[in-house]
Amino acid sequence: MLFPLRAATSDATRVDMLVATTRKPTEDPGRLYSGDRGDEISINRLVVSIPPDRNRKIGEVQWPSQIPPNPEKEFALLETSKIASERQALQWFRKNRNAKRQAIIFVHGFNTTFAEAVFFFAQVVHDSGTDAAPILFTWPSRGNVFDYPYDKESSLYSRRALEDLILQAARSPDVSDITILAHSMGAWLTAEALRGVAMREKTIPDKIRNVILASPDIDVDVFRRQLIEMGATRPHFTIFTSMQDKALGISRLIAGDVERVGGVDLRPYAPDLERIGATVIDTSASDSHDPLRHTTFADSPEMVRLLGRRIAGQSLQAGQVTWTDRVGLGAIGTIDLARSATQAAVTARISTAIRAGQAELRQGQSSAGSKIVNGQVSY
Repeated sequence: MLFPLRAATSDATRVDMLVATTRKPTEDPGRLYSGDRGDEISINRLVVSIPPDRNRKIGEVQWPSQIPPNPEKEFALLETSKIASERQALQWFRKNRNAKRQAIIFVHGFNTTFAEAVFFFAQVVHDSGTDAAPILFTWPSRGNVFDYPYDKESSLYSRRALEDLILQAARSPDVSDITILAHSMGAWLTAEALRGVAMREKTIPDKIRNVILASPDIDVDVFRRQLIEMGATRPHFTIFTSMQDKALGISRLIAGDVERVGGVDLRPYAPDLERIGATVIDTSASDSHDPLRHTTFADSPEMVRLLGRRIAGQSLQAGQVTWTDRVGLGAIGTIDLARSATQAAVTARISTAIRAGQAELRQGQSSAGSKIVNGQVSY
């Protein structure tokens, strides 16, 4: 799919993105990078053509049905080139930055090929309406539903590379505002990278103001630990969840039947989460083209527009009824909201994890230096 076209239709939209990857390069010019792990971080510039809005639906990627693709009706790659130096990377950002000098870093999830990551991110950038400079971080996923363990290890393999990318962006005097958007397993990788940044720098840079976790494939207890270890100065987190997310249901089973942050009803704890700097957006009642309902944040027109507001740094509540309530409450009556004994136990665990850790989350405390009390050390 990644053979560059020589020209696109005149009214097509172009998304010019910077791509950093830990994937292994391939000799196939139509793929560029495989799902194997590379020995280095590769930096490229890619320009994607998106067909005119009259020929597509918001929230969908119109995949090429032939080679070369038809740019009038399908996504296509127009240009690809290597970024050979930091100077070239800076030139790219200066060309693509907006007046606020914003950048958005996207980290994809499990079961995603290089081409899928590129086209999906281009769709999100276009449909959300953001004009922030788009940067894609793509790690070695094999793009196979049966390779979940390999993908999880590959995300861990890429953690330091994502830390470096975040720090390089934050240290640039030309960048003023950074939003990180992460999906599924990429949310776990992002939380780990931010934790690593905080440990290396003793804090998370102020330029990283918003972190958006869409369908995060993270154990709720692990997420609490990640937040604590990020320290007291954290960006604002927005969490897109859905109780209808079938992909996270499968992930839960693989993970020993432990619920994932993105697959449970967090609305009862929205006030507690707000106090520690997190907003919950429940997408359970939103329309989705995805039969697994795992990409609702990007394929539901109302959700992708909401995503654009969050990327722009706008409040999602505006002092009125929250989007958590307006979107999520529509699901009541069609979804069983923690009625079973199993769900009640899960709800109790989430409540304990959030409320027991509120002081630590607000203050960025960890167990280091804590005293032993009744044979236990605070964690």
